Amino acid sequence: MVVLIRDSPDGLQTWLGQRSTRSPLGLVSFPGGSSTAQDDAAPLWFGPTPTQWAARLGFTDFVEARRRVVAAVRELFEATGVLLAGPDDLSLVEDAPADEMQSARKQLADGDLGFAEFLERRGWGVRSDLLKPLGRWISADYELFRFDTWYFAAALPTGQQSTPMSGERGESRWGRWVGVKEPVAAPDSTGLGEEIGSADTEGIPLSGLATPATQVFLSKLQRTRGCVAYLSSNRPLSTYKPELVTEGDGLWLDVTTVEAAEGGGVAKAR
Repeated sequence: MVVLIRDSPDGLQTWLGQRSTRSPLGLVSFPGGSSTAQDDAAPLWFGPTPTQWAARLGFTDFVEARRRVVAAVRELFEATGVLLAGPDDLSLVEDAPADEMQSARKQLADGDLGFAEFLERRGWGVRSDLLKPLGRWISADYELFRFDTWYFAAALPTGQQSTPMSGERGESRWGRWVGVKEPVAAPDSTGLGEEIGSADTEGIPLSGLATPATQVFLSKLQRTRGCVAYLSSNRPLSTYKPELVTEGDGLWLDVTTVEAAEGGGVAKAR
C-alpha cells in the first residue's frame, strides 16, 4: 500500500480511492494491493538497490524486498496513474500519452502485462528512491481474510496527475485528494460514504469503510506538518499486529506494535 501525499494551501492531502466490495482492504483505502508472480521479474532500477531494501525491511532475500517495492510502484500506477519511474536516476516520466497510459493501467490490473515488460518497452526504470517505508501491518487473527501488508509513502511527483482507476465496466470509481484534517477524515464521519453515493457506502462512517490499518496511518498523517516533514522523518519501522480486546461493554481493536517505534493507537472494531 502506498500513502500518496501532497501539500496544498489547506494543508496536507492524501489520495483515497474506492475499492471493490470484495476487497479485504476496505471500501476506501490508500492505493495498493497484492503482489503477483510477475512482480518477480527484475526491472531497470534506480535508487536504493533491492539488497539495500532487504536490509531496510528486514528480509534475508533481496528478491522478496524487490517484489514488495515493485508491487507498490505498480499498484500505485494502476490505482492512480502516478508512476514512480523514469529513464534515469534524476528523471521521471513526463508527457506520456494519456490514452496509452490508461490502457497500460488496465492491462497491468488484468494481468495481461508485466510491470517490468511495460517499463522495458519505454526504457524506464523504477525510482525506488521516491518510496519511503512506513511499516508492516499483519491483520488480526479473527479476520476471515488475513493479509500481511507493507505500507510505503510517496509524494505526488511534479508534473504528474492522479486519476481514479476505471471499474470493471469502464466506469470511473470514486477517488480524490482528501485533506487529512477535513471532517470527512474523522472515523465517525459519514461524509465520504455519502460522497461516493453507492448503496454500500451511504450512511456508513469512515470507520466502516476503511480498515483499521487505513485509519491508523491516516491518523498519523493528521499529526504531521507537510510532505517534507513526513517523508524526512527517521522513525524506526514498526510491525503492527492488532488484537481484539474487551473494554467495558464493547469490543475494541488494540493496535499494538511488535517492534516499538511510534507506538500504537486504538481503533474501534466493527
